[in-house]
Amino acid sequence: MGGAQPCLGTRLCVPARKRRFSVTKTPPPASRNRLLAALPAQDQHRFLTVCEEVKLESGSLLSRTGDPVSFVYFPCESFISLMAPATNPGSLEVGLVGTEGMLGTSLLLGVAEAPLPALVQGEGGAWRIAADDFLRQLREQPALRRRLERYLYVTLLQLAQAAACNRFHRLEERVARWMLMTLDRCHSASFHMTHEFLASMLGVRRAGVTGAARALKEQGLIDYRRGELTVIDHTGLLDAACSCYGHDGAVYARILGS
Repeated sequence: MGGAQPCLGTRLCVPARKRRFSVTKTPPPASRNRLLAALPAQDQHRFLTVCEEVKLESGSLLSRTGDPVSFVYFPCESFISLMAPATNPGSLEVGLVGTEGMLGTSLLLGVAEAPLPALVQGEGGAWRIAADDFLRQLREQPALRRRLERYLYVTLLQLAQAAACNRFHRLEERVARWMLMTLDRCHSASFHMTHEFLASMLGVRRAGVTGAARALKEQGLIDYRRGELTVIDHTGLLDAACSCYGHDGAVYARILGS
């Protein structure tokens, strides 16, 4: 498994594909984003009238740390990695945003700059709204603000859980957790993944990821060929993952509903 992969240092280094997207003519159903789908129908319609659909391309860099937040994204099929910059070359994924969430939560706190680099991991559609329009909607729609503030709370809890996971849990458990998180957001039993990319996301050496993936494959839980990973035994992969995966899902369901 190979391919050019992003590296995060004091600056984020990726192929020159920053903010690549295209505007499409057929909008995705709002129900594909769980935050928007849970809004009252009238509020949802009002919000979507000031949004546009864009297709996010895999590998695109939507923001760097400290960039002005020009747009807020609500993924419908795509998913986005939130990365922690490191002082040495490398990277560490600390969050994953898919159809359950949004990119641009700093605006909820009155901060108009991106706190973390955001890298599109899985391509697909997303609703996009300009920052000024988003702030106006927050002022005019109390139900929207309440729901997104609750999502921000969930995100903070999940970031704390990710920090503990990276420190205390075995690599094989973390690899299984990452696969499950990606599986939830790509809506398919198969997705593209290289050992180099996964090592970059987890902030570990490639050899460690190769060993963990081999162990999961030997247990009959996954298969991978030429960068394509397929989950064969979802239940078994759940058992192999650390408890953080279940914890994150339970927190989301408790605060925002299943």
